[in-house]
Parts: sequence; structure tokens; C-alpha cells
Amino acid sequence: MSETTSTKPGATAATLTPEQAEQARRAYLLKRFWVSARGYWGRDGDKIAWVCSITLLALIGVNVAFQYGINVWNRGLFDAIEQRNADQVYSLGLLFPPLVLGSVALVSSQVYLRMLMQRRWRSWLTKSLISRWLTNGRYYQLNLIGGDHQNPEARISEDMRIATESPVDFTSGVISAFVSASTFIVVLWTIGGALTIPIAGNYVTIPGFLVIAAVVYAIITSSSIAVIGRNFVKVSENKNQVEAEFRYTLTRVRENGESIALLGGEEEERNDLDRTFANVRQQWRLLAWQYMRTSLVSHGSMLIAPVVPVLLCAPKFLDGSMSLGQVMQAASAFTIVQGAFGWLVDNYPRLADWNACARRVASLMVSLDGLEQAEQNETVGRIKHGETEGDTMLSLNEVSVSLGDGTAVVKETQVEIGPGERVLVAGESGSGKSTLVRAIAGLWPWGEGSVNFRKGQELFMLPQKPYIPSGTLRRAVAYPKPADTWSAEEIHVALDKVGLGHLRDRIEDEAPWDHTLSGGEKQRLAFARLLLNDPDIIVLDEATSALDEKTQDKIMEMMIDELPNATILSVAHRVELEQFHSRKITLERREGGARLVSDVDLAPYTRGRNVLSRLLVRPIIKP
Repeated sequence: MSETTSTKPGATAATLTPEQAEQARRAYLLKRFWVSARGYWGRDGDKIAWVCSITLLALIGVNVAFQYGINVWNRGLFDAIEQRNADQVYSLGLLFPPLVLGSVALVSSQVYLRMLMQRRWRSWLTKSLISRWLTNGRYYQLNLIGGDHQNPEARISEDMRIATESPVDFTSGVISAFVSASTFIVVLWTIGGALTIPIAGNYVTIPGFLVIAAVVYAIITSSSIAVIGRNFVKVSENKNQVEAEFRYTLTRVRENGESIALLGGEEEERNDLDRTFANVRQQWRLLAWQYMRTSLVSHGSMLIAPVVPVLLCAPKFLDGSMSLGQVMQAASAFTIVQGAFGWLVDNYPRLADWNACARRVASLMVSLDGLEQAEQNETVGRIKHGETEGDTMLSLNEVSVSLGDGTAVVKETQVEIGPGERVLVAGESGSGKSTLVRAIAGLWPWGEGSVNFRKGQELFMLPQKPYIPSGTLRRAVAYPKPADTWSAEEIHVALDKVGLGHLRDRIEDEAPWDHTLSGGEKQRLAFARLLLNDPDIIVLDEATSALDEKTQDKIMEMMIDELPNATILSVAHRVELEQFHSRKITLERREGGARLVSDVDLAPYTRGRNVLSRLLVRPIIKP
């Protein structure tokens, strides 16, 4: 499976150097990002995407027109000052506020529309990616395959934000720069005209000297930033990766706080966090060095740009061929043109950061692509799911479970379970019991054979570590259905039956229940969910491992009494659980994958019987 996600950008990897292969991979990831991102403007995208885009372009054009108006006003004002024309100065002064208010209103509208597009584009693409991530248990399967998709939560949140915000800023910035440069180059050419300078006794005339100066100046600054910041993309990408790893390590400490505290592992965790954060500091040091170098160019350009046109125009002003107003208009136009040409200088760090974030999002997309292709590719071994025949509730037909790389975990399992049967799956640790259960639930897709259920039957699975969502206790009990699915009284009854009656008055309380409840209480809460859902088929994966033997017996007896017709498949190590089951199948780890080695009948469940007297071994063995 890992090969599926990595061969796309390097189909000719055998003929490429490592550097070329890496460049090809990066180029492919950016292309993959845009394949999904451009769908925002497609048939299934946002309905107002094109309206926002066109309106934003129109606002940019009108704003440049206002800039030109202010530029012309600037010339008139300084000409009036030079001529000491008080009436002209005052009349132009009255014209200035409307120009400023109009420009401010346009810029504010442009900012609002730009951020609206960013927000809606991020929302559309995030929902699309989350939908793919949650479909068919892919969020779980990503943990089982190789590929560059670690910390998907950071990629979907922070990286996605930057990946969708920056392109809108860049696009509007580039268009604004292009329109501004085109407009004010004409101004520079018209005002500046030609400059004649003496060289070695001859006179050389330079047409459009201000335009040439602006272009040369921009080439120098842009080339400088490109050379100085050539490693910016790589450094920014590494910074984002180590930041995500540091957040993940902190999250792990928070989620496993109880175990760490009980084991006294604070010092080891501190050392691990120090090592992880040392990587963060190192990458930020490299990034700071990159910022410092690019700041030398950008800040120097900002200081020099306003002075250059004044110095260039000074000879013509001094010989009387240019007025003060023309000099100031030329200086203003030169600054605007230089700002447009210097767009790369000002935005190169952000462009590098976007590049890194877009590739991280695309890496997750590529891994999801691989899972989707495997789901549709018949040549890749996948466990099929279908319907049983006759009265059989659940059947495993020659089911083999393998890892994503093809390594067998369980081989050729053949089991049929009838209505109301309670089957215990036993075997030593590592024999593939839990993996087989995940394959039955559809979470583990790789392998062969088929898992079949009777049509219309509801399956409910209880894992060893129940998930407790945030919010109220009522929501935790009702999960995965909405909190208002059952009445408060129904939830009270379920809590009473599983021994959590002391919490019945707190079902509307919002608290960190995942940390408040003990491991045993979480497992009992999971059984309360089971009672509320009343499923046809129940799969228990070490679902009572955190309970003491007495509580375990009470919970199992309660489940059988309350759901007497349910078909149960259990994975457990405790021999005490045999008394609550009618069959026991045993998996044994062997070379080439675990196999079903025995299937025995157990005596019918009755209260208060001796466990050892219940074994009726019926060896229908598959050696």
C-alpha cells in the first residue's frame, strides 16, 4: 500500500538522481493539491465562487484607478505649491478627502471579499478532505500503511488554512501588481520622457529612463531575494513538520496523563519533549536566518526606492524641464511600480510557507488516493462483505487477513454463527484475534475471502478502549447517535443496569468525561450504549478487560438477560468468560499466519454453574 502512494511522482525514479526525484515528488504534490483545490470553482464547488472572484478583480481595477487619481492629484498639488497658487491648493485640498475615502472603502471591500473567498474555499476543501478521510474507516487505515501522512489533524487544520489563504492573497496581489505596474509605467514614460547625459564628450539619450530604472531596480532586488531565499521552501517545510510533531507529542502526554502520572514518567516525557522541541528551535533558527537575509533586501529596497526617482529627476528639475509636481508624481509612480515589481521580495517568505503547507495537505490526499484505489482495484487483495444464506447470522468464508504489504496475519478462517449464538474467540496474544475482529467490522480491508451478515441485521462493536466524546455525559452514552435519540429516563435506566446509577443526575453536565471516568466506568458506559441500541449482532473486543471478575460477571449476565436473542462474538483472554458463551474457537499463531485450530461447544448458559463442568469439546479442527 505504501508503494501505491509513492510511485506517482517518481514513475521514472530509476533514471533520476535523488535530487531530481525529490523535485519531481514536490512538483507532483503541488499538482495534486490543485487538482482538488480548483474544484471550488467547478460544477460541484461553491455557488458564489465565480461571483466573488470576478467582483474582487473589478475592485482591484477600480482601486488602481483611484491610485492614479491620487497620483494626478499629487502632481497638481505640488505644482500649485511651486506656483504659490493658494486657490488651487485649497481646491485640491477639498478634493483629497473624497479620494481617500473612496480608496479606503475600496481597499476595505477588497479585504472583506478576499477573506470571504478564503473562508469559503477553506471550508469547501476541508469538508471535502474530511469526508474522504472519514469514509470507510480510512482515518484508521492510515495508521496501518506507510506514507507521508503523519499528524493528519495538523494538515487538515493549520496547513489547510495556509494552503487556501495564501493563494487568494497571492493572486489578488499579482493582479494588483500587474495592473498597477502597467498603469504607472505609462505615467513614468510620459512624465520622465528621455534623459540626455554627457559621456566622454558625447551626449547619450535614454528614452523612458524612469521606466528602465524601475525595471533594472526590480531585477536587482528580485534576483537578490531569489538567490538569498533559495532554501526558504525547504526550511519552511521542515519547520512545519517539526511543529506538527511537537504538537502531537504534547497531545499524547495530555491524552495519556493518567498512565504517565501513575508510572512517574514525567522526567522521561520531559526529556522526550525537550528533544522534540530542540528540533523546533533548530528549524526556527534556520528560518530566522532566512528571514534575516531576505529582510536585508526588502528593508533596503523600501528605504532606497523613494529616493532613486527623485535623484534621477533632479537634473531635469534643475534645468527647468520638469516641474516640482512632475517630480513628485514621478516619485510616487516609481514607488508604486517598484512596489509592484517587488511583490516577490515582500511575499517570498509567505510563498515558501504556502508551498510547504500545500505539499503537506497533498501528501495526505495522495495517501487517501492510494486507499481509494485499493478499494476499487480488484487485483489488490481485499476482504469482501456480503449477505449470508439461510438462517446464518454471520459467516467467515475462507477469510485471510493480511497487512498492507501482503504479510499474512490470519489464514483461511471458515466460521458460521447462527442466530443467538455466543462465540468466544480465544488464542495467545499476537495470534490475530483483534485483527480478525476489525476485519469483520470492516475496519481492516486487506486480505481474502468474505465476511457475510444476514440482511438487515445491525452490528454493534465494543472495543477495549471505548471512545468518550467531548460534551455532556448524555452525549457520551448516546454516542454514536445524537444525544437526544433517547429520553433522559431511558438513559437513567441504562446507567442503572450497568452500575453507573450514581451518574444519572449528571447526564446534562459538560465535563472532561474521558479523563473523569475510570477505565472500568468507560467500559460499563459502553455496555449502556449497547442496551440503548439493542443490536442484532454484538462484537466484543476485550470489552470487559478493565472490570474485576465480579463486575464482569454481572455485566455479562445483564447483557444476556437484556439481549437474549443477540448474536455475540467475543475476543477475550479470561477463561471466566467461557461460561457466558455457547462456542469457543481458538486461533493459533503459525508460520504464514494464524489459523483456526479448534471449534468447541460450551454448555448452555445458566446462573451459578461450575465453569470446568461446561466444556464439551467437539474437535472440528482445521490443523
